[in-house]
Amino acid sequence: MAGAGPRFTGPISCGMAKPRILTGDTPTGRLHLGHWVGSVENRVRLQEQYDCFFLLANMHAYTTRADKPAEIRRDTLEIVKDWLACGIDPEKSTIVLQTEVPAIAELTWFFAMLIPFNRVMRNPTLKTEIETKDLGDSYSFGFPMYAVGQCADILAFRPELVPVGEDQVAHIEMCREVARRFDQVYCAVDPQTEDSDYPARGGVFPIPRALVGRVGRLIGTDGRNKMSKSLGNAIFLSDDAKTIKKKVGQIFTGRQSLTEPGDTRNALFDYVRIFIKDEARVKELERRYAAGDNIGDGHVKAEVAEAIDALTAPMRARRAEFEKPGGDEAVIEIIRAGTARANAVAEETLYMAKEKMGLGFGRRVVR
Repeated sequence: MAGAGPRFTGPISCGMAKPRILTGDTPTGRLHLGHWVGSVENRVRLQEQYDCFFLLANMHAYTTRADKPAEIRRDTLEIVKDWLACGIDPEKSTIVLQTEVPAIAELTWFFAMLIPFNRVMRNPTLKTEIETKDLGDSYSFGFPMYAVGQCADILAFRPELVPVGEDQVAHIEMCREVARRFDQVYCAVDPQTEDSDYPARGGVFPIPRALVGRVGRLIGTDGRNKMSKSLGNAIFLSDDAKTIKKKVGQIFTGRQSLTEPGDTRNALFDYVRIFIKDEARVKELERRYAAGDNIGDGHVKAEVAEAIDALTAPMRARRAEFEKPGGDEAVIEIIRAGTARANAVAEETLYMAKEKMGLGFGRRVVR
């Protein structure tokens, strides 16, 4: 599949019948509710209207876990199982393995020449990762490169939209800067051009827009921090009903009694509003809780846990099919099929970019 033996032909058109989307996840373990409400829910919904590419950023996983290749491979397969469980349909969407698309690495190199190092290091998401992972100044030389690589992940597929969580918007803004810079330097697009007009003015890259999910930042079960596997405050999409109930029960509100008026501006009621679908019931719970109307945290938590289980039970059932013998092999076949299509699109992008850069000596086909 990835073995590249280049052979050279003329350009091949990959015309877009639908507007295109690109987004993805770095393999760090199974997906949780924060991933669902922040991005994955949107991906599932948009499959009908858009040409969707979903990227497994396994190369980026090596920026902080280069000594754990077996874990990264395992986590890559786990994420695909979660995607399929959530409703990502490989017949409608393209699942892409980053390390099998050589055009991404090549574009990363070219884009790195267009953006100053100090701009990369000002990326707030990058700075947050350095702090939360306690990397200090011991991170690898390649670690900051992942911010540039993420621009290549996106622009290799020339999407219009990038569904992301709120914490990834800064990455998308840097990607937009890179796209503008490339089109201005190599395609002679006037810097005063409106973002939406860049392709029409001769730019290779459209200027993609971030599409944040209905919940930009889901608080974890600790009631304070963003939901995260590393912080131990996550409810995973694959958790069973008993585990969900236990984890929801850990959400802290500080309320002491059933008759004490409660402040509904807390993590528990964030979950109420996000996961309980009956709006009238949400209003009733808010009213009774705020009035101290003989309703405790335990009762509210039970309803929240039930709502979350109703959401994830069908996902667990679909995921179970890939936990059976042969499940990993089936997932790998899905990855291979998607990556073959992804290479056709990414290689076309690379060909277009290199032509504009004076590097157009032929087009290769990755097989």
